[in-house]
Amino acid sequence: MKYLLLVFIGFVLFFSCKKDKVGYVPTPYELEIPSHFPQMKIPEDNPMTVEGVELGRHLFYEKKLSGDNTMSCGNCHAPANAFSDPNQFSTGIQGIQGSRHSMALVNLGWNNFFFWDGRSKTLEEQVLLPVRDPIEMHETWTNATKKLKADAKYRDMFYKAFGTTEPDSLLAAKALAQFLRTLISGTSKFDVMYKYENGLPLSDAEQQIFNEITVQQWGGYDLFKSLNGADCFHCHNGPLMQVEKFSNNGLDATFTDLGRGAITGNPNDNGLFKVPTLRNIEFSAPYMHDGRFATLDDVINHYSHTIVMSPTIDPLIEFAFQGGVQLDAQEKNLLKQFLLTLSDEEFINNPAFKAP
Repeated sequence: MKYLLLVFIGFVLFFSCKKDKVGYVPTPYELEIPSHFPQMKIPEDNPMTVEGVELGRHLFYEKKLSGDNTMSCGNCHAPANAFSDPNQFSTGIQGIQGSRHSMALVNLGWNNFFFWDGRSKTLEEQVLLPVRDPIEMHETWTNATKKLKADAKYRDMFYKAFGTTEPDSLLAAKALAQFLRTLISGTSKFDVMYKYENGLPLSDAEQQIFNEITVQQWGGYDLFKSLNGADCFHCHNGPLMQVEKFSNNGLDATFTDLGRGAITGNPNDNGLFKVPTLRNIEFSAPYMHDGRFATLDDVINHYSHTIVMSPTIDPLIEFAFQGGVQLDAQEKNLLKQFLLTLSDEEFINNPAFKAP
């Protein structure tokens, strides 16, 4: 009887431990998608979980992912700058500067290609590249995951998120992508304007914001949408304030950076770059793929007077032949007042997006 009791206790302990090991249950993450936004498509092989998002947030700010443990994704994508870089070009761990401005990370869950040249088709692909880029974080994923595995905190977090204590690059990429999909901006003054314009109900708080919208801001919005005004809506419209396309917006007659053309090899793509969102544009200076414009005034002036013709100029820039839309000083001011309505203070100050 004593022997049988010991055997029974052994079986109980064995199956109890086994159940704990294989029975991890990640918590589904409920994205807070604004009511006027389209639904976000989540990859079937990377469902959103509370544990995955939290792991991704830690990894986004983790300096162990760089070759010398001094740099994280957050170094070049700061919350206060709408997750972009206030410098024209970011500097990697070897002191080498890049040649393009770090894009703002806003509402990426609705994008279907990434980087200025669109070379990555998914967020999971995109997040792998900066770590191993010699100009950026300059680390192999093999080394990076070894460092993560040596950290008890990360072993625990990977287990809670994915059921394994063996981190690898694909799981890290999934976690980072989950976190990036939570970076949703949809609580600006523009959102209230958009909802009102489209006959959508406003909450009490939104009604109060609506009452604060100025005549100048509405006037700037009208200019923004007008074919004979600023003519911006071809590339920037809808709740995301972004059309998914590549465009040559008349920066140069000849190209030192081929943009999309360097990826496709098609000369018709030379000088074309991904159209960025205008959300939080107040915070994401400098502007354009090469950060050449330091201020919003510079950007508005470019589209007004300094458009340059070239073989691949976007045909929707209808007034390129005359250098731009020729806004006067008053119109430029109205347009700027509208662009400032795209600022989302809740987004840049959200504690869930900041370093843990």
